[in-house]
Amino acid sequence: MIIRYRRLSLAFTLASAAVSGQALAGAFQLQEQSVSGQGTSWAGRASNVQDATIVFGNPAGMSFLDRAQLTAGTHYIDASSDIHDESGNQPMVTGVDGNGTPIIGSVATGGGSDGDMIPQKAIPFGYYVQPINDRWSFGLGVYAPFGLITDYNDDFKGRYFGNYSDLEVITAQPTLSYRFNDKFAIGFGVTYNHIKGELESKSPNPLNPTAAGDGTVNVKGDDDAWGYNIGMIYRPVESTTLGLTYRSKVDYTLDGDIHADNVFGYPDQNARGDASLDITLPETIDFSVTHQLDDRWTVMAGATYIRWSRFDELVVDNNLNIPVEEQQDYEDAWQYSAGLSYQPNPQWVFRGGIAYDESPIKDSVRTVRVPSADRTLVSIGAGWTPIPDLTIDLAYTYIWEDSAPVNQVDADRGTSYQADYDNKLNLFGAQATYRF
Repeated sequence: MIIRYRRLSLAFTLASAAVSGQALAGAFQLQEQSVSGQGTSWAGRASNVQDATIVFGNPAGMSFLDRAQLTAGTHYIDASSDIHDESGNQPMVTGVDGNGTPIIGSVATGGGSDGDMIPQKAIPFGYYVQPINDRWSFGLGVYAPFGLITDYNDDFKGRYFGNYSDLEVITAQPTLSYRFNDKFAIGFGVTYNHIKGELESKSPNPLNPTAAGDGTVNVKGDDDAWGYNIGMIYRPVESTTLGLTYRSKVDYTLDGDIHADNVFGYPDQNARGDASLDITLPETIDFSVTHQLDDRWTVMAGATYIRWSRFDELVVDNNLNIPVEEQQDYEDAWQYSAGLSYQPNPQWVFRGGIAYDESPIKDSVRTVRVPSADRTLVSIGAGWTPIPDLTIDLAYTYIWEDSAPVNQVDADRGTSYQADYDNKLNLFGAQATYRF
């Protein structure tokens, strides 16, 4: 019997794998584009105009900045996963029948748990806003809207379903906003997006059912694509600001290289080929409100809708003529947040917030590359303005998830893996804003 291995399961790599980072906000959508926003768990992201990070939060908000400013910063991720109740199986030759044909049985997969599969990572960003006149403003942002990295040990028990994932999207966004009056403004931005990824998984060897006998499949791919975002801000009264932002879907066709090394049952033990995968990253709608209670206290809240139902299946084209079609069956998801800030004097502002992010991933489709569930975020932060032209912002967020069961079976390869994941994350942020 030949163990059939789909060497180009990009549906199980470049795309599906991307949704495994615990630093993320509902699948692989990153929150980390603003530290001043992080302090309130990103509540009021589309309505709270604080600095040049509003280029991402709501391009219309640039019209309410009174002078040019540059904001740059970084988020630092420290994540951990407690993987427990693990079990798994892989194929093993147990003998031969009367015709000399190998008899394939099953044996428990050896190896260990790997709760440190998310390396510590920094996510930088930068924005610039320049008022053109009393009504028009120009802005430019560079940030990471999507990304992940997971790096399991080579002997991880779930290695046949993925042991390495690295995906990154970098976006550059030139933006214009127009303010009709003191109450209403609109903004529009074009996004240029570069995506790249590298994924790896192991393949079992029934003649040597150990980590040392495994084969390896490595996939790389990248693409560039365009998108856009639109924002509106409305202030019905001076103390209240309403914000609405739409970020478009982005369609990619990733061109990839595939390297299969020592894959059992395949005649070429060092095969290379080309492949492509169409993937759409979903659109989002972000609504928020900011209300100033008095000269010191401000409250804010927000809700974000992500249309993950677009992510239903993936079909891979490849020059190896191997048909690959994977069902994803994701669901649309919501994020909710609430926060407040306290400004005792012009030099200091203190922030706090809480948020809840739904996961689009049902228990029935969760994988080792996607071991996440619904999550809760609690944040604190502070802004210090030692001189009128400079503000330093710091923030900390603690994130924990519901228990995430994984139950994967690949009948074609005779492999299975079951485990429970409990994920936690510490997120630190620092940024500086300079006004001209």
